[in-house]
Amino acid sequence: MITSAAESASNERLITLILFGTMIAATLWITVWASRRTKSATDFHSGGRGFSGVQNGFAIGSDYMSAASFLGIAGMIALYGYDGFLYSIGFLVAWLVALLAVAEMLRNSGRFTMSDVVSYRMRQRPVRTAGAISTLTVSIFYLLAQMVGAGALIALLLGIEEGETYLGMNADTAKIVGIVVVGLLMITYVSFGGMTGTTWVQIIKAAMLLAGALLVTLLVLAVYDFNIGSLMNDAADASGAGSSFLEPGLRYGVEVPGDAWQTLVNKLDLISLGMALVLGTAGLPHILIRFYTVPDSKTARKSVNWAIGLIGAFYLMTLILGFGAAALVGREAIVNENAAGNTAAPQLAEEVGQHFGGSFFGAVMLALIAAAAFAAILSTVAGLTIASSSSLAHDFYNAVLRKGKAKEQEEIRVARFSAIGVGAVSIVLAVFAQDLNVAFLVALAFAIAASANLPVILFSLFWKRFNTTGAVAGIYGGLVGSVGLVFFSPVVSGKVDAEGNNLALLPKSVDISWFPLENPGLVSIPLGLLCAVVGTLMSKESDPDRFAKLQVRALTGAGAERASKH
Repeated sequence: MITSAAESASNERLITLILFGTMIAATLWITVWASRRTKSATDFHSGGRGFSGVQNGFAIGSDYMSAASFLGIAGMIALYGYDGFLYSIGFLVAWLVALLAVAEMLRNSGRFTMSDVVSYRMRQRPVRTAGAISTLTVSIFYLLAQMVGAGALIALLLGIEEGETYLGMNADTAKIVGIVVVGLLMITYVSFGGMTGTTWVQIIKAAMLLAGALLVTLLVLAVYDFNIGSLMNDAADASGAGSSFLEPGLRYGVEVPGDAWQTLVNKLDLISLGMALVLGTAGLPHILIRFYTVPDSKTARKSVNWAIGLIGAFYLMTLILGFGAAALVGREAIVNENAAGNTAAPQLAEEVGQHFGGSFFGAVMLALIAAAAFAAILSTVAGLTIASSSSLAHDFYNAVLRKGKAKEQEEIRVARFSAIGVGAVSIVLAVFAQDLNVAFLVALAFAIAASANLPVILFSLFWKRFNTTGAVAGIYGGLVGSVGLVFFSPVVSGKVDAEGNNLALLPKSVDISWFPLENPGLVSIPLGLLCAVVGTLMSKESDPDRFAKLQVRALTGAGAERASKH
């Protein structure tokens, strides 16, 4: 019996390793193919601007349907029901801001990065330096989420129990190995494939993830004869929270009897989270650079429409995945595997596979869904890494250090070295953030993007009086405000659960938290706006002629190719 169980576990691991090896080999082949087509800075940073609306829509969807979506949100819904689904709603509504206010005008106004637009009518060096720092900070937070998800996924797939080892690794070592493998692969994708390789990896991954999520969704519904009401009732019963599982207030906006202050903090935290999710998308660097990979603004708009459709369908499926995990896997099994719930979706895939085809089919389903989730992680980290490396090479190295005189091959070389540096930093930080829910980490990245990037983008496009001082003050004010408030929040120290378990990054003995909200958006977003306005009004600098030219470019696309060469 024991031998049989051991053989079964060994077979499951073999299936997993074969699928993963095949997927990684395919993506590396794409990278090699793309590297032969990456000759100029335009090829490296924006894929030669040759992608169609459908292709770019799938790539944008891939950027968005990341580990946070598939692993984090499904886990949040499985553990907290209705409140977990708030993430899906917030992420989806956010696209309206990106579509209506940013997509077309950004495509027309810039060349490679966000800073191309913001710095167009201002002094280049201070604005581009601030833009590069902001891009790097947002990307690092987002990268942490993906790599933490990768570590949890690897540990689950290898099925290493406490006291066991596999290939010389225990469960904790396997998580670290997963993080390192993802880091090395993302460096390879970006360094060699540039935007072309990254985009095609993203397109394939989006198709894989949508197909995998749809398959598990259909199997879950089949278990309940496609009766969603019955599924939700079972999920509520299995959650241990009863009907509260299907109502607001289990995780966010919790009312604490006899503690009016904590009740107020909980409700403000919910508002803060909503602001970050809805406003953050239009300031995310890896989303913004996708608008530069298409030939014109009409295609940019079409790509966003496709992305909204794909992402909307996917987030509807996360609802079934989350409630399915709660009902069929159970809260205890999910938390035992990963306290933050990041493995709920793969566990559900294994459970429904076993329900319909026994342990072998369960192993196949687990491996398929895990491979899709791993592909999601790889494509998103590649998108984030190229956003960071492009900004460091194009904005900071070329525009600031070399004063715009760097040759294209020189800029590409710096971008490749930047990718290595970003990857190394992300690997180290992710090792220390393994116990945080990945959807939560992404919400922090959204808050930083909404605080530091979105105000200056909007003011650059729509406010004639806006100037260099305002842009720099807005970026640094939003950036320092959001990151600083997070550092002094319960996320970093001082947070424990009812059983006394530490839920913060720092040890339980350290408590430096004085800011009560877990998400800083409610304070940091208005702060970023205020800093941009005050900084602008404190300076007499103004260039109405340049603003008029920017408006013409933003509305018509005239001269977009030269947006950063003035």
